[in-house]
This record gives sequence, structure tokens and C-alpha cells, in this order.
Amino acid sequence: MTTVIHIVPYLLSLIKLLNKILFKFQCFLVNRYMNNDPSDRPVSEKYRALKMDAMPVIEQRSLLDYQHLLDDYLNQHGKPLKPVKRRSQFLPPPDTVCPICGAPYEYIYDNSGGRGQLACKVCKSTFYPDRAYLDKLILKCPHCGKPLQKKRDRKQFFVYTCVNKLCPFYVHNLTSMSTDEKADFEKNPYKYKLHYLYRVFDLDLQSLKETPQYPSPVDLARIRNPKYVLGLALTYHINYGLSFRQTSAVLFDVHNIKISHETIRNYASSVARVIKPFLDNYPYKLSDTVSICGDETYVKVLGKKHYVFFIMDVIKKIITSYSVFPNRDGVSAIKAIYSTLSKFKTLPENLSLVFDGNPIYVLAQHFFAQYGIHFDIKQVIGLTNNDEVSEEYRWLKQVIERLNRTFRGVYRGKNGFNSFDGANEFLILFAAFFNFLRRHQSLGYNVPVPIPQIMEMPNMPAKWLELIRLSYEYLEHSQTPA
Repeated sequence: MTTVIHIVPYLLSLIKLLNKILFKFQCFLVNRYMNNDPSDRPVSEKYRALKMDAMPVIEQRSLLDYQHLLDDYLNQHGKPLKPVKRRSQFLPPPDTVCPICGAPYEYIYDNSGGRGQLACKVCKSTFYPDRAYLDKLILKCPHCGKPLQKKRDRKQFFVYTCVNKLCPFYVHNLTSMSTDEKADFEKNPYKYKLHYLYRVFDLDLQSLKETPQYPSPVDLARIRNPKYVLGLALTYHINYGLSFRQTSAVLFDVHNIKISHETIRNYASSVARVIKPFLDNYPYKLSDTVSICGDETYVKVLGKKHYVFFIMDVIKKIITSYSVFPNRDGVSAIKAIYSTLSKFKTLPENLSLVFDGNPIYVLAQHFFAQYGIHFDIKQVIGLTNNDEVSEEYRWLKQVIERLNRTFRGVYRGKNGFNSFDGANEFLILFAAFFNFLRRHQSLGYNVPVPIPQIMEMPNMPAKWLELIRLSYEYLEHSQTPA
């Protein structure tokens, strides 16, 4: 009995010790594998292996006149060329015109069983209606001058290749290969890139200008709460990076204002959609010097990485691009750069944009060159200044990385987004706050874009409300017929 009395306390102390060990182990597992705080994860990622060749020689195709072609047919055959007899169930759009000769709909027919390719009976050319601009161009190899041939049709771009076996580019790459590489090339030619290659993206400038309009979930002019509550909610949510639930709690605990987090979510969504046209079309006065710099960071949307392409005037601290994209690819870079270029009334001569070593920005440069929009790309490579460009423009990259840290400090409270639209709406509000409301030490504690009506407001909630009012004024003015 005495032995049992001594053993029981020992066993109890052992159980307590094991419980403490188990608790610490559980804490380790939670912190190691279950912490979704976006600030705890590295931002940098490896770039996709991508080799970029020089720009091709781009020439405008000599367009034909279908009337002359019809006359030639009549003279040659002694009878007119008849319009197409519609036997297929797949019909081209009624307003389709051949991009090569201008032949009307009567001479256009489906050439791919409904897969999009059309053909012209007059000039015998094939084309895609939404890609007709490509048929008006002749792409030539910059090394041998031979026309490029379309070899592959990818999801977002076409691959054009120089097939000339006597091209200096091809000959140089072939002769530079070792004996082992040549032997491997004979067995596995897909591993090697020897021919000149150029990528043409499946989009045009007009498609970049189109921005869909979504209805606001809440009419801000008819909300039940006082307008000042809306300003308070935006201040806590955007300025201080509180989540919707945290904002709701602070409004109740500090101000005794009872408002649900879902209501705040709807307020934020509606404000973002009202402010966006004002934010995108404001007449910014950007720097003329080399000061436009961009970088990517990421956010989580439904648990998956999406990428924010920030581009800003690092001298004046003005964000010119802020959109969220599901992929970090050439199309995303094109849209981000276009958003920045559209902020200029006239593009400066010798415009230079600074980015990191990601090759997608060079792809974007090539895309805009097709439309006569030229700018230089300065790429700051790595973390050390191993070249003159990196040494000269490193400070711009440091400023844009500081912007990334500022954003992530605000984004931390979100811990990801439940929808793609929600992510973009948050970025709209953040960019508006950064450009119009946030004071910067490097600017003498002034905002990047001082608007007198906003600056006169006594506090931040009132400034948010004034920004909303100005956005409504812009919408009314832009929708009023001239």
C-alpha cells in the first residue's frame, strides 16, 4: 500500500510532463504546416526557362483588291466568280470581310468545321476573324531575311520559326554544338532550340482597352449607416490592414457601432467599383526620367497563388499598374505594361521601364513593338550588381520592393481572398489609398497625387468619402453625352 502511494504521484507528474511535451509538439506542427500567414512565405520564385531571340523584321503585307481579282477571274475564265454555296452548318459571322482582299461575306466560308478558321474564295487566303491583324503582317527572320512560318498554336500565342537551313543563326547554333550534343540532337531534337523563334500573342491593343463593368452590390447613396461609418470602415480595412471581421469588431468595441463584416465586405466591393474609373483615368503627371519600375508579388485566391503586377513611378510614388492575374506570364506582363503606358498623355522619347530578369517583360516589349510602341527594358538581375545596368538601376528595384512590403503589411490581415474579383477590388482600394491618401516620407510627408478637395478634409474617413464623391462626379461626367 505504501509503495502504491509513492508511485501514484510519480505517474501523475510523468503524465503532466508528457502533456507539456505533446502540447509543444502540436504547436510546432501548427506553426510549421498550418500557418497560412502570407508574410511567412518567400515571394521570390524561379523563372520559367525561356530563351528570347531578337525582334523580327515586321513588314505590312501588300493588300489586294477583291474587285480587281474578280475582274481578272472574269477575263481568264469568261464567267464571273460565283459566291459561296452554303452547305455547311457552320457559317461565318455576317459582317466578316477578308483581311487580305476585302471580299465581303458572300465569298467567305468556314474552312475548319466550326473550329474558327475561315477562307476567302476570291484570294484563296485563310484567316481567323479575331486574329486578322496577324494576316496583315509579314514577319521575317532578322538574320537571313526569310519569311517566318507559323509552327505552333499555343493557348495564348503563336510560334513563328525560321526554317531556312542556311540561316546564319541556325548554322551558328549547329556548329557550336559538341559531338555529344549533336549525337543527342539526332535522337532528341525537341531538347534543342537551333532555329530562330518568335512568339506572337493572340491579342491586340483593342482587346486591352476593354474593361467589363460589374454592378455594385450596394447603392452607396442609400446605405442605412451614416456615411462617416463607411469612411471609418475603409480606414480600418485599407489603411491599417484589418480584416472584415476585425474591422467589424473595432467599430463595435471602439465606436459602439454595430455592423456586420458582410456589410463591410459589400461596402468595400461597391467603393472599389466606383473608384476604379477615377483611379485608372486620372491625369497623372509622371516623371520624364527613367523612373518607371515594376515587380511582381503574389496573393492567395482560394488557396492558390495569383500574381500582382505592381508598376509605379518610383520618384513620384504613383502606382500605375496593380491588377491581379492568375499566371505570371507574357500576357499578364502585356496587360500590366499597357495599364502603365495608358497613363501617359504622350509617350516620352527614349522611354525605359525597369524590371527584374523575368523574360516575360521582353516578350511584352516585342508585342508592343508590333504596333509601333517602342520602349527600352532595363533588367536588374539578381541580388548583387554584376553588371552596369543592375548597378545603375538597383535603387529603383529597392523602391518597388518596398512597395511590395507595404502591400503585404496591409494584405496580411486578409490571409487570402475568396474570389478573384475580391482580390482585384482590394487592390483597387489599396492603389487608391497609396496614390491619393497615403503620406510618404520621401515626399515631405505629402501624398503622391494631392487633390485639393481631399486635402481639405479634417480626417481620413472624411478623405475616403471625398474620394468617393469625386469618383461619382467623374462617372457622371464620363457618362454624359458630349
